[in-house]
Amino acid sequence: MKAIRCQTYGPPSNLKLEEIDSLHAGPKEVVVQVKACGLNFPDTLIIQGLYQFKPELPFTPGSDIAGVVKEIGEEVKHLKIGDEVFGFVAYGGLAEEVIVPGNACFPKPTQMDYPVAASFMMAYGTSYYALKDRAKLMEGETLLVMGASGGVGLAAVELGKLMGAKVIAAASTQDKLELCKAYGADELINYTTQDLKSTLKKITDGKGVDVIYDPVGSDFSEQALRAIAWNGRFLVVGFAAGTIPKIPLNLPLLKGASIVGVFWGGFAMKYPKENMGNTMTLMKWHAEGKLKPHIHKIVPLEDAKEALEEMMNRMVKGKMVVQI
Repeated sequence: MKAIRCQTYGPPSNLKLEEIDSLHAGPKEVVVQVKACGLNFPDTLIIQGLYQFKPELPFTPGSDIAGVVKEIGEEVKHLKIGDEVFGFVAYGGLAEEVIVPGNACFPKPTQMDYPVAASFMMAYGTSYYALKDRAKLMEGETLLVMGASGGVGLAAVELGKLMGAKVIAAASTQDKLELCKAYGADELINYTTQDLKSTLKKITDGKGVDVIYDPVGSDFSEQALRAIAWNGRFLVVGFAAGTIPKIPLNLPLLKGASIVGVFWGGFAMKYPKENMGNTMTLMKWHAEGKLKPHIHKIVPLEDAKEALEEMMNRMVKGKMVVQI
């Protein structure tokens, strides 16, 4: 089978399209013939050796997948060969086949095409877990989404609005902010031309923001935290800017605020039943037309390297998908 392979840590240009051996399922695993793989910002980090964990070289990146079940381990009971599915893996998705843990592989709704299904789990799973389970976002609260036009950011905007929050979207360009507005954002901040802290204070009449969703990092994290409300929750989702902020710990003390880590992949593996419940809610909302992933572009497997370069260069709005 064909796969995009990372032989040495480095930029996407180091990746190679290679022929490797076909895969076989373990007792609790499923082999999926991949039809589409959604790219996520962590994919750009993992190939550089900058992510929370480093796969043994060589490896295949890619985590959000959709396809057809090819082989099933004997302990997997909820699927059969030929089923159309979607799911997530730590890595391995940018290939014609991937091994998926049985508890991370779900039947694909018939109304969902493969590119949409491959755009769903990482973005919406992360954002719903963050807002529902980690922030416990309440109707009427104010939610700030940093990097709001990206995959997880746009999902957070959409979910925050659906959950009854007033949503403030922050992004770096006007066209990105217009997309956020189309997805339900109530207020827009361009943090390259506006002062983030003072603008947030003005929007909230001095109260501050109840929940901050930050998948970006950088100096903007501290600026946002300085505009958090009493009893606010700052969600640490990721570091797309490439640097991990060093936060003065007097800030959460003075605001009675919480800094809360969001690692959806770890949650999904440790608590599969709870994650399944969240997934079923998200599937219901999608079926009702309340959630609609924004797909920036669909490219073939041989163009995956260029697609990852676009993602690293902040050129992608919503989801980039590789069709296989």
